[in-house]
Amino acid sequence: MSNFKLGLKFAEELDQNDDLSSFRSQFYIPKDKNGNELIYMTGNSLGLQPKITKSYINQELEDWANLGVEGHTEGKNPWLHYHEFLTETMAKIVGAKPMEVVVMNSLTANLHFMMVSFYKPTPKRYKILIEADAFPSDKYAVESQLRHHGYDEKDGLVLWKARKGEELANYDDLEEILKSHGDDIALVMIGGVNYYTGQFFDLKRITKLGHQHGCMVGFDCAHGAGNVQLNLHDSGADFAVWCSYKYLNSGPGSLSGVFVNERHAHRKDLNRFTGWWSHNKQTRFKMRDDFDQLPGAEGWQLSNPPILSMAAIRASLDVFKDAGFDKLCKKSNRLTGYFEFLINNLNHKDIKIITPKDPKQRGCQLSIQVKNADRTLHGKLMQAGIVTDWREPDVIRCAPVPLYNSFMDVYGFVEKLKTILVISQGYK
Repeated sequence: MSNFKLGLKFAEELDQNDDLSSFRSQFYIPKDKNGNELIYMTGNSLGLQPKITKSYINQELEDWANLGVEGHTEGKNPWLHYHEFLTETMAKIVGAKPMEVVVMNSLTANLHFMMVSFYKPTPKRYKILIEADAFPSDKYAVESQLRHHGYDEKDGLVLWKARKGEELANYDDLEEILKSHGDDIALVMIGGVNYYTGQFFDLKRITKLGHQHGCMVGFDCAHGAGNVQLNLHDSGADFAVWCSYKYLNSGPGSLSGVFVNERHAHRKDLNRFTGWWSHNKQTRFKMRDDFDQLPGAEGWQLSNPPILSMAAIRASLDVFKDAGFDKLCKKSNRLTGYFEFLINNLNHKDIKIITPKDPKQRGCQLSIQVKNADRTLHGKLMQAGIVTDWREPDVIRCAPVPLYNSFMDVYGFVEKLKTILVISQGYK
């Protein structure tokens, strides 16, 4: 953006004019041993804790202590329907209808549950297409699904690779893969935002391509939910999954979200794993009835949900509701644009941002490649009070999160990086 300027004063002015700056005070910011706030740039790995989270969890602990099992119906927030408290806000964040969304299980478990329904291999059409540099857990999951169905994962896995010398996946290559091999591919399963490069894929375009060739299409939106406007319903995707502990700030290992397109809401022909929580709510506790599937995404639940984890998600979603996700995305574009501006103005021959330049093709994460660097650079940043994420062989992933990162955070990060580069002269 041409309206950015260099210097401390400009960073301070950006924060003073930020309508969302007050939300930073609603989070616990980690501090060093001297009590100084760290510059925390790893919300793409684990989001920070909202200060209200403890009270939300404590409310459920109190109801458990005082009511015991009656907390399911008599608690302040009855546990029997607790997951429903999350649905509306979560649906807005991922751009879906409420009936298309449910919070349950963990991320990779949900990916497997979705593939039970939407990966339907035949002797002719059995392959799965993923991006070549997908998050490892996704790759492991789809490989195991191939093996489970009796196929060789080396033969059954189709990789959408970036071109030689490039980092970003190219849609022309995807079109060519589907044109050549589409009749063999049963499922297209892409990370909505690539964890390594930060590339935000065009979900609607990918879905259209996949469907044109008769493939089911799903997305792992772990790095997208709470970060970018996913618009899952409009994308036409068959399903999507995401975690809640990154940009959704719900705590380490917290629950996952699931999207199932409404066109599948009442389909009883889809194979699925079932449990009592996917059974008709009106007769669930009669215990003697044959399985009666719930419509919508709720029909993929298995077990009653872990309330304490859901309480943490609810706390974070309430913060999102107060801030407004559209406003957060607008700030994110400006915050990351400023970050990009400062990095580029270092004019350092060994630094390259591999994340797309177009704000529509990225979220808040910038992946910064530093040639000739190794993990010692990450260590020096930590010593300087900056928390980032190092990815081999030479990339620092940095995510200025609009809910709690400031423009001064971004300015401070780049200033300290500049100092480290000058002093280390080669980083090792």
